[in-house]
Amino acid sequence: MKLYRFLTGPDEGADFCHKVSLALSRGWQLHGSPSLAFDATTGKVLCGQAVTKDVDGVDYDPDMKLGAQ
Repeated sequence: MKLYRFLTGPDEGADFCHKVSLALSRGWQLHGSPSLAFDATTGKVLCGQAVTKDVDGVDYDPDMKLGAQ
């Protein structure tokens, strides 16, 4: 089964990069290009990056915690 996650967060310091690096260290792979958006309400730039992971022997369940896989 292939799992999909879309990681998001504000572009503040290295926090978002650490979030993506943690996912990569747990076997997730980058999927597509990162994205940036400006939130005019907060005045902050938001980052996003899709990641995927192949997991054998697990059936998809909408209640599963994807980050724990």
